[in-house]
Amino acid sequence: MPQLPPVEQLALARHAGLRGRGAAEAGSSPVQVWQAEFGRTGHHSTRVIFGGASLAAVSQRVADQTLDVLLSYGVNHLDVASSYGEAEVRIRPWLRREPGRFFLATKGDERTREGAREELHRSLDRMGVDHVDLWQLHALADPIEWDIALSPGGALEAAVEARDVGLIGWIGVTGHGAQIAATHRRSLDRFDFDSVLLPYNYVTMQNSYYAANFDALYRTCLERNVAIQTIKSIAQRPWLGRPHTRATWYEPLQERNDIDLAV
Repeated sequence: MPQLPPVEQLALARHAGLRGRGAAEAGSSPVQVWQAEFGRTGHHSTRVIFGGASLAAVSQRVADQTLDVLLSYGVNHLDVASSYGEAEVRIRPWLRREPGRFFLATKGDERTREGAREELHRSLDRMGVDHVDLWQLHALADPIEWDIALSPGGALEAAVEARDVGLIGWIGVTGHGAQIAATHRRSLDRFDFDSVLLPYNYVTMQNSYYAANFDALYRTCLERNVAIQTIKSIAQRPWLGRPHTRATWYEPLQERNDIDLAV
């Protein structure tokens, strides 16, 4: 199993159950999250990225409380998506209040060139910005969607065009599921993506097929200086029929010792 990839994406918020340690407990300033190079982008992102899915259905008041937590720990990288409910809208006041503080990433689910172009412009409008640092093809796992998105007339063409005119800085790809590490390897064979995002935790790495492909993907990313973002490290299990006591779409680990061990 490889070492922990360069950047770990977690929902860092009070309602996600992740709290400070050490000096923060004594009432002084929280320990700042350390940083790592985010691939070839030239940006040093905190090792914990804010995963904006947790803002999908919360009020602006709760979102603003979350911003205070992020600032207190020095988190400098936001990741949202057009499909994350109101998340793009919720961070708009943050970007106005803290200009230049965050590396801004969002994602799109459209697979055609025209659909993706419209989706990107809608995201820019919702966030109140004229460009984003990273735009990612979201949840690109289905083989048919994969082929549409990465073929002529697909979403990738819209991404390259947007990069060429300065609407986006870098292009990434994300996904979920047991096949996604292998799929990301195929994606990197098709196009030189600047970042990838996928699950990494104890349970998924017990799947020998996933683990082998993750390790191979990891080596490729190191060789090509592609940023690796991992998700679901504090996922405990699906909610299924249990009441949702957190704003995350899965039930997260909540005990500090469990989170420390997982991360």
